[in-house]
Amino acid sequence: MASKRPKDPGILHGHHVVSGPELRAAMEAARDADETVRVRRRVLHGVVLVLLIGVIAAGIIVALAIINGRLKLPSAEPAPTPVSSCPAPTFDYTPTDKINLNVFNSTSRPGLARSVADELLARKFVVGNVANINAGYRGVAAVVSGAAGQAAAFTVQRHVPGSDYFQDGRTDASVDVILAQDYKALVPPELVDQTPGKLSCPRENRRTADTDKLPVMPAAAPTP
Repeated sequence: MASKRPKDPGILHGHHVVSGPELRAAMEAARDADETVRVRRRVLHGVVLVLLIGVIAAGIIVALAIINGRLKLPSAEPAPTPVSSCPAPTFDYTPTDKINLNVFNSTSRPGLARSVADELLARKFVVGNVANINAGYRGVAAVVSGAAGQAAAFTVQRHVPGSDYFQDGRTDASVDVILAQDYKALVPPELVDQTPGKLSCPRENRRTADTDKLPVMPAAAPTP
């Protein structure tokens, strides 16, 4: 008669019996898994919170930029076309003996107004006031007239290359020429273009809207 094998205490009715150490190990593994899940959730919540704070901060910055005018939202309507303040008409060349002209020197070169006035007199311009002034204009020369003197101013500009036209509130047809630091010389008489054309306002985009700052003649000094 064969002897019976001793029973395995870890087997009961064909099933494995969990021992105390195994149970503790399983519980610790479960706790570790739960802790890992909690850590991942905290990290995920932190990332979401940081992103949310970033979106809110960006929104505040954009809103402040719009309020302060630093950022402009695109408009569905096209921007209006800038309106030119330079007179648009085409002018015929006016005979020089029909133009009343004043010549002013705003540079530090003594006698400049007088010498240019003499050249213009030789070209049959009717020269009136000749003087030194202090003007805020910077460039070659400012040619200034009222609306009635625009045709005459056009002719004057043909003799003064690089000059800028400005309009003031005078009602007569007189024209003022303000000689500035970049002035070199008049166009030689034989090279003056006498074909029709328009006034030249190359500095127009740098003007101020305040018409009081246009180069209206101040009181002239006694010596040209």
